[in-house]
Order: sequence, then structure tokens, then C-alpha cells
Amino acid sequence: MSRPPRATLTRSVAPGVHRLAHAEVSAYLIEDGDAVTLVDAGLPRMWQPLQRALAAIGRRPADVRALVLTHAHFDHVGVARRVQEEWGVPVLGHPLEHHLAAHPYDYAHEDPRLPYPLTHPAGLPLLGSMLLAGALAVPGVEGVRSIAPGDVLDVPGSPVVVFSPGHTWGHCALHLPDRDALITGDALVTLDPYNARTGPRVVAGAATADIPLALASLDALAATGAGVLLPGHGDPWRGGAVAAVEAARTAGRPD
Repeated sequence: MSRPPRATLTRSVAPGVHRLAHAEVSAYLIEDGDAVTLVDAGLPRMWQPLQRALAAIGRRPADVRALVLTHAHFDHVGVARRVQEEWGVPVLGHPLEHHLAAHPYDYAHEDPRLPYPLTHPAGLPLLGSMLLAGALAVPGVEGVRSIAPGDVLDVPGSPVVVFSPGHTWGHCALHLPDRDALITGDALVTLDPYNARTGPRVVAGAATADIPLALASLDALAATGAGVLLPGHGDPWRGGAVAAVEAARTAGRPD
């Protein structure tokens, strides 16, 4: 692969919610009237695709009122600092993510990272795509505003914070009850970029702080009863939260 991966905008993955997929990572745009909430911030080379995505849905950077982080791994904060500094947009995340947001490579993980490309070669193209999108040059972001479990955020779309730790210590999904949708971040994905496995699952231990805790947190996702799940990696799941959680539990602990 010699050129950066192309971005794909999929409109209306849920009512008023649009998915921007780039380098195997998804960010989401939630429209509410004339305003937008951005959920997660991809990798550094998502900057131009993000601006094109806003234009495609008839919005401008000035319409973005908040960036909410499900968690602060490097592949979810790639353009966060630019959104904050160049657009004047506040960045929100759980307090346990604030240090990681400022230092996006300083994250806990159960398993060593280096063996994965050797033991799971199917993941190499996915990881290569992320590298070309700037995965090794992600700037941190400071001044993150705190959110708390159960909060109904005062941002466009009014997402409800669903605390779902395990992938990171402060991971939060975002429930949109009026849209029957749940943005799961990496608490539950349909593509594991470390091993290329698909279907609902938790992420490999190379990027997950506590796999048993991540599996336990699936209960919080199921409890939302959401019909559509929008993960940080992989395609949307339209079979409902309960079925997705059952499938993730069946997949079990990733190797």
C-alpha cells in the first residue's frame, strides 16, 4: 500500500447520524437541527475527509459544537487537537481518559503488541492502513471536559453516557434513545483491526486494558436495547444490542 486510505461517508446509518470511515476507524456525525456533534476523531489524516464529510451533509466546521470521545486511544483522537484549536470546539471525555487523551500511546493493554503482526498476519493490511493515516504521529489533546456515567450530554443529539470500561479504563458508549442507536466505540466492534476477525466482539488484548472487564461491560450495552450499534471499527450492526452482546460473548476472549 503506497497511498493513504480513502475515506467513506455513509449517510444516515441511524436517523441523523452519519459514519465517516477512514483507515479502518469510524467517527460519527450526529446532526441536531443546524448543529453537529462529532464522536471520536480518527487518525491525523482524517482532517480533510472530515471537512469534506461536513460539506457533503450541508454543514460547516462552525456547526460542530462538541467532540465527544468514547475513549482516547491514538486512533480515536487523531484530529482532536485540531478540532479543538482550529475550530474552537470543546472536547469531552470521561476523567479516566484525560491522561490518555494528552498521551495517546500511554495505554494499558493485556497482551504485548509486537507479536500480533507475526501471529495474526491477516491484520497486517488493516494496521498498515492505519499507519499510512498517521497512526505513529498522533498529537495529544489537553483540556478535555469531563463526562460521567448516565449523563445526558448538553450537545447536539443529547447522547446518554454508557460507562463501559475494559477496553480502556474510562471507556464510554453513547446512547441515542430517540434514534434507537448506540455508538459503541471499541467496547464492542464488528472488526478487530489486530486480527481482522469480523462480527461482534471485544478487541484483542494488544489494545484492551482488561478483557474480563470488557466482557462484563457488554451488559451495559445490552441494557440500552438499542436496535443499531455503531462501532469504532467495522460496519454497523442492525440486529440489536442484545443479539450483538450474545455474539460477542460467544466469540469470547480474543487470542
